[in-house]
Amino acid sequence: MTLERLNPGPRMSEAVRIGDIVFLAGQVPDDLSGDITAQTREVLANVDAVLRALGGSKADIASVQVWLSDMGDFQGMNAVWDAWVDPANPPARATCGVALARPGMRVEMVVVARARN
Repeated sequence: MTLERLNPGPRMSEAVRIGDIVFLAGQVPDDLSGDITAQTREVLANVDAVLRALGGSKADIASVQVWLSDMGDFQGMNAVWDAWVDPANPPARATCGVALARPGMRVEMVVVARARN
């Protein structure tokens, strides 16, 4: 089984593919000025873009870890998530509160999915 790296950099790759399973690096917002809904929308758009590059879609997601800097944002994140998630193919998901890497960052998501190409 081969291991393939998508957009490798000096510190990490955007995603790593082993066979037809892909592990996305933590997806974070670039614009930290927004509230939890804006940041969640941006993160989910990033997830969509990486999956598209691998020939997949949100229907191919097996698992998501959602990290929130403030669990008070849980409802706001879920409102955006619920509008985005494929209801016919919901992934396994866990959400926890953590200290994130940059001040102002409210959400990060780690995804494991199936790659199609």
